[in-house]
Amino acid sequence: MESAAKIINSLFFRSFLIFAFMVTVSVGSLSAQGNRRVAKQRANLPQAPADYRSKNFLIHTDLPAEDARNLLERLEKMLVIISSYWASPNRAVIECYVVKDMANWPAGSLHPAGMQSIAGGGGVTMSRTTYRGKQIVAAKSIVYATANGGTPQHEAVHAYCAQNFGRTGPVWYSEGMAEMGNNWKVVPRKGQPLAVTCEQYVIDYIKRSEPKSLNEIVNSKETTGDSWQNYCWRWALCHLLATNPNYAARFRPLGLGLLMNKPVSFNQTYGSMDREISFEYLFFLRHFDQGYRCDLCQWDWKTKFRKPNSVRPLASKIEANQGWQASRVLVEEGQEYQISTIGEWNTATESKEVTASGDDSGRGTLMGVVLYENENDEYELSAEFELGGAERFQAPASGKLFLRCRDHWHELADNSGKISVKIGE
Repeated sequence: MESAAKIINSLFFRSFLIFAFMVTVSVGSLSAQGNRRVAKQRANLPQAPADYRSKNFLIHTDLPAEDARNLLERLEKMLVIISSYWASPNRAVIECYVVKDMANWPAGSLHPAGMQSIAGGGGVTMSRTTYRGKQIVAAKSIVYATANGGTPQHEAVHAYCAQNFGRTGPVWYSEGMAEMGNNWKVVPRKGQPLAVTCEQYVIDYIKRSEPKSLNEIVNSKETTGDSWQNYCWRWALCHLLATNPNYAARFRPLGLGLLMNKPVSFNQTYGSMDREISFEYLFFLRHFDQGYRCDLCQWDWKTKFRKPNSVRPLASKIEANQGWQASRVLVEEGQEYQISTIGEWNTATESKEVTASGDDSGRGTLMGVVLYENENDEYELSAEFELGGAERFQAPASGKLFLRCRDHWHELADNSGKISVKIGE
């Protein structure tokens, strides 16, 4: 009997332990669920403004702490990019008021002008600069920005320029470069221009709109904060000039001159290249998308072209990872020409190599276009036409023949290989 009692007691004790463990787990689970509910409720509560600091920024914001720290990280990364571009380290901490919900801010805690800009869904940068002669003695900028989108980054570019150079430049440059700063996501390797990484609504708007001319952007009486549509055009022009090797070498000194109030202007800098810039600007607007690289799509304005003959055909090497490239051949409308190709290329890292005939979908096909001057002395393009593995072709217009590997314009960077081309009569 004693042995049986011990067995019963032992079983009861084990059952009690199992029951106790199950209760503990249930209580722990309920506790965790309760903590999540509390955290969720707290997340929905009004967030009192707090201060967050990094090396170059002081942010007053009602954003949750994690969001505020992420914003500081983005701002610091952007500052590395723009200070490297302008070759000028940041002079002083940039102070920002970043507002998620106006209801979280006590009366009088925000400047009236800042409140007005934030209420309109944007931001404003207020700057004060003290000079001794032409030398900056002190400069202070304060940013007021909505927490939505890239407004804090955009305004921080203005603040950086004002504190380091004493001014932000004319509207087209000031706002265009501020949008550049907002869109720069990574620090580029030396000598590597940036790909397009703007917001999708910018691409959608530009592609469905009648383009603004260079003159309308650069020489108009537009004002800062006028419209997001005008910001799109300013960004497009600045991105092209800053990342296309044909114009980038002149653009940075022009920008620094504008920031330092030197006697420089867009027209003085690019007057001799007006036709080329206008052509490439419109070409960029028609073809760009996320990932588009201006350095890979630049036009060759230096190569000399001439008419081929049957004895000595003209040779060129066409790279798969670039846009339209010079064939060196002057063609005449309606005339037939002989063409031969050697080599292979591919249109993606994982794709198979193909000849000039391309793959079954048409990617990788050798394409041609003729560049000519119209009656207004402006550059114009013929319709694009397929060459592939043909032995002869007929020129659709008279002018300079350019060639390329068919692929999406914003997906050229991962292409590789080249085709050798010979063209004669």
